[in-house]
Amino acid sequence: MTILASKKADMPPAVPNWSPLEDDEQLVDIAFVPDGGRLRLIRSGDDFSILLDHHELMSTDLSSSEQELAGVACAQMAGRAGVQMLIGGYGMGFTLRAALAGLEADAEVTVAEIVPKIVEWARGPMIAVTAGCLDDPRVVLIEDDVGMLIEAASEGYDCILLDVDNGPEGLTRRCNDWLYSADGLVAARNALRPEGLLAIWSAAHDDRFAGRLARSGFAVRVIEARHDAHWQGEDDIEAHVIILAHKIP
Repeated sequence: MTILASKKADMPPAVPNWSPLEDDEQLVDIAFVPDGGRLRLIRSGDDFSILLDHHELMSTDLSSSEQELAGVACAQMAGRAGVQMLIGGYGMGFTLRAALAGLEADAEVTVAEIVPKIVEWARGPMIAVTAGCLDDPRVVLIEDDVGMLIEAASEGYDCILLDVDNGPEGLTRRCNDWLYSADGLVAARNALRPEGLLAIWSAAHDDRFAGRLARSGFAVRVIEARHDAHWQGEDDIEAHVIILAHKIP
């Protein structure tokens, strides 16, 4: 995969909503989300980031909350044999790697990633970051919509982790709104085994969504995720949160 040396190639005048790159940033590749926007893989030294149009979706230097999503979920699964986990969105693999570290050898982790180039990047320019997680024998990678897997399952998963948007709304794809709708939550509940867990990463608190979860048959708890050690944001910026929804019998 060719790395473009000049940031000028990243800014065609006719393309709106593409923020300019910094002097130390390079465009590695571009991908398109089905029914969604454009993704850019950006490298700055040893760090990578993925941008959706002008939104930064994720980066290698800010990843603790994605890891905490998996860590909290794995703690809830402690003591269960043969845990079946579904992760919606591979991203940069931080959630997957943390899940693998927290699960037993008899677990199976299905990863749904709808953008094929995300997987290409993981096995290509970001292979050092990937650290072999996609080759773990517990991992089943499906290049398709996580919503399709949820809708097709019947008590198939102990745990479903969603980190495909910046919270309970379709940012990467408008059709992802279904995941967080009443119908989508009913499907998620049906896809979970008894006492199963739906865990969702969110950039901010969303009381309306928490209420929707409760009305859909879940016991809801929201925890604030820790900031990365080198976080330099303002103190009054709202913390990322992890929404934990336990299936009520």
